[in-house]
Amino acid sequence: MHVLWRVIVKEFLQLRQDKKLLPALFVGPLLQLLALGYAANLDVTDIPMLVVDQDRSHASRELLERFTGSGYFRLVGAEDTVDAVEPWLVRNDAQVALVIAAGFGDAAAGGRSPRLQLIADGTDSNSAVVGLGYASRIVGEMGAALQQARRKRAPNPTPAAGGIDLRPRVFYNPDLKSRWFYVPAVVAMVLMLVTMIVPSMAVVREKEIGTLEQIIVTPLQAWQLILGKLAPFVVIGLLDIVLVTAGARVLFGVPLRGSFLLLVFLTLLFLLSTLGFGLLVSTLVNTQQQAMMFSAFVLMVPMIYISGLIFPIENMPALFQHVSLLIPVRYYAIILRGVFLKGSGLAVLWPEALALLLIGLTVLALAALRFRKSLD
Repeated sequence: MHVLWRVIVKEFLQLRQDKKLLPALFVGPLLQLLALGYAANLDVTDIPMLVVDQDRSHASRELLERFTGSGYFRLVGAEDTVDAVEPWLVRNDAQVALVIAAGFGDAAAGGRSPRLQLIADGTDSNSAVVGLGYASRIVGEMGAALQQARRKRAPNPTPAAGGIDLRPRVFYNPDLKSRWFYVPAVVAMVLMLVTMIVPSMAVVREKEIGTLEQIIVTPLQAWQLILGKLAPFVVIGLLDIVLVTAGARVLFGVPLRGSFLLLVFLTLLFLLSTLGFGLLVSTLVNTQQQAMMFSAFVLMVPMIYISGLIFPIENMPALFQHVSLLIPVRYYAIILRGVFLKGSGLAVLWPEALALLLIGLTVLALAALRFRKSLD
């Protein structure tokens, strides 16, 4: 153990000498948190809207006020004809256009079906779909209000016909903030950067400068060298978890409803995989540049895309859904959102913990065997 401790101390001293790497390992996670927290926001509000009011009645003005007063739409202009709508969409000056046909007010007052049209820019499909949903709800609420007003004005008012009263209730993220979904993903990306890409480059650096050959001729055993080189990155990764978690709570108000100690424990299981992949990459390449490119573009980016960290796995083709079962980030993403948003405990997350343990031990064992073979 004394020999292992000396190797760990040596690695920390070597990291301390790199004046650029060590600050980046702590400043980088904060920059990722800020970038993803503020930029990766799918909440659709303040949609620029053009109006073509061909009716100019009290009812059309009321409808327009409902749109602008909802907080989802922002009036940017008005035109007289539908033909003038397309230039606004082409110039990106408006994302939707509300067309109120002539006779809208008379039809609404007479109990007939008024004519409306909503034209949306579909280049941003997410904003278009959400905007159309908002518009449908606003129009439906006004239609219900008009129907209720007509019943009250009738000579013999009749009670409203029975209907379905839907009262939605959202658990865990009641305001449906997309940041609460994406910010915990920063933890996984930071750990993949710190414990997969950087360690692989650090081991390859020993090859480049020739110190690995010097270590081989010492009585140092292979397992001591492996643990000694990987241990500092485990410590840095855990410190980054504390940093990112604090930033998520303070800057973005993301709740941490579960146990932070449980999160740390399950993170250690995740680190078995990332450290194993980093060690494996170091045995496959010869330069730091190759290690960075291989780790980032062959491993990290595909893992992020297929794991469900950013995109829902359910929307992927069946082949990619099956492939995701072999990706440790898939299970860690469930753990992150379960601990942060749902307050899940080990009684719920044990399948993911078991999957991380099995994958991690397998990858780390393969990497260690190949690393030992390269030393021999």
